[in-house]
Amino acid sequence: MNNPSSHSAIISPIPARLLQLRSAMKLAGFDAYIIPSADPHLSEYLPERWQGRSYFSGFTGSVGTLIVTADFAGLWVDSRYWSQAEKELAPTGIQMMKIASAASISHIDWLTTTLQAGQSVGVDGEVLGLMTARILEQNLSAKAIHLKTNIDLLDGSWHDRPGLPASPIFEHLAPFATISRQEKLALVREQMRANGADQHFVSTVDDLAWIFNLRGSDVSYNPVFAGHALIGLNDARIFVAEGKVSAELEAILAQDNIKTLPYAEAARALASLPANSSVLIDPRRITLGFHQAIAANTRVLEAINPSVFIKSRKNSQEVDFVREAMEQDGAALCEFFSWLEDALGKEVITEISIDEKICAARARQPHFISPSFGTIAGFNGNGAMPHYRATPESHATIEGNGLLLIDSGGQYLNGTTDITRVVPVGTISDAQKRDFTLVLKGMINLSKAIFPRGTPSPMLDTLARAPIWAEGINYGHGTGHGVGYFLNVHEGPQSISAALAEPHTAMEPGMITSNEPGIYRPNQWGVRIENLLLTVPAITSEFGEYLQFESLTLCPIDTRCINIAMLRDDEITWLNDYHALVLQRLSPRVSGSALAWLQERTQAIKK
Repeated sequence: MNNPSSHSAIISPIPARLLQLRSAMKLAGFDAYIIPSADPHLSEYLPERWQGRSYFSGFTGSVGTLIVTADFAGLWVDSRYWSQAEKELAPTGIQMMKIASAASISHIDWLTTTLQAGQSVGVDGEVLGLMTARILEQNLSAKAIHLKTNIDLLDGSWHDRPGLPASPIFEHLAPFATISRQEKLALVREQMRANGADQHFVSTVDDLAWIFNLRGSDVSYNPVFAGHALIGLNDARIFVAEGKVSAELEAILAQDNIKTLPYAEAARALASLPANSSVLIDPRRITLGFHQAIAANTRVLEAINPSVFIKSRKNSQEVDFVREAMEQDGAALCEFFSWLEDALGKEVITEISIDEKICAARARQPHFISPSFGTIAGFNGNGAMPHYRATPESHATIEGNGLLLIDSGGQYLNGTTDITRVVPVGTISDAQKRDFTLVLKGMINLSKAIFPRGTPSPMLDTLARAPIWAEGINYGHGTGHGVGYFLNVHEGPQSISAALAEPHTAMEPGMITSNEPGIYRPNQWGVRIENLLLTVPAITSEFGEYLQFESLTLCPIDTRCINIAMLRDDEITWLNDYHALVLQRLSPRVSGSALAWLQERTQAIKK
């Protein structure tokens, strides 16, 4: 690790920032203040304006909840971030609070057991999810603790706080946009009518982008923009920062009876709905602030956003484009990995240069827009941190012996990719091969699954874990997440994880989901193997319809890391068949050293 100074020598700005925040808390009469990792759209990746949790804690991970009192500051994070949080919080005085998963409410339990009756908790209702707010209010009120949600303390405590993102909005056009804006609005309005709603409020940025065939760059990696929409049965209003929509695009939207209005007008539009109107909201995808803004005489109907289901099921044209994007991505990876193998031992390679090289290879492919997330290149101990990110100040050089984990992806006009591969550097140990093979067995087990249509996605999680559990090992993250179509790399409603198996998580044809089991040994190495899977029909019998997976990702899995003796014959057959497919699909797209590398790495294995 290149780490020029110890944590004790680092002078952190965080204590001074917390002092500023505590002064504001005192003036507002708050005994505790919550800063969640959230924005008014409840996004996973936040525009700079709403990265308050990072600003006041110094923790740069994507998920975490900061709570500050007069004499305490704690950050609640799940196991994906424990190593990262320990390092980043070390110079701040903030205590890391370990939780089982991002869905944990242990920070609320901490508040109810730490604060006294009559004390007050503050949080900005504009970024507090409605479902979370209900749980928070219920638990605090049971202890006679007051919850105040009408003050954003960040504005007065965060010097030079960024404004609203200003990058322009653009259209996602045919042929890659396979369904017109009018058709998508018709599908949404059909569900509105079914729910008895004449208005539908949308805050989530991926739903907004999908419905209107618009894209942006307001957050890193996901082609979305900060905005809200109020959709009527005959018209629609989009609320975005001024200057983001060109006059030309505004005129195009107007042809579909869509009006663009200032971002700040969204709450006022909800408050001004006609008497006795009805508005459909998704309580998991709207903040408390917007819920409170709805006029008192408006009937509120709660259901999942119709677009969540519709966009999760890619149509046949979209699937064909995604298959093409996977070939492009696979070709870029062949180019990258052939360079990596040739360069090892000949030139200095770091986790930073890996990121640069893999992004450059993708950028040479047609229709490429950007990475789909920050590349995770972790060598040995760094690979044991699932969300590790190398920085110029702290990164490893790829030398000696060990495992190199690379998790990366691309945003293309014709699809979104996400892939993890692990490669050997120098000589690797039998223990490392064992871990790699166990993860591969789990990944194959899920890839081969056949299951009834409508199976809640969390129920599939154990298929990937079973071979790993059998050895007394586990991993702390979910096995799979939905993936958008030139949209968010993390998309619902499906999630192959240990989460509660709710009806809205049911697997359906056309869904694209990651398959990424792992094993992580802190300060030693990490293994994760990831493909994207398409849900497709399997068989129909007297017991109903059954589904299976098509492997979309096209890139060899490094057989040098496998303990072949641990694989069953059917697992070897699956791997050889997969590699034959990869070779067939990618060979026409690569040449020279990249083709030679592809041919070498897809050779069949046998016991």
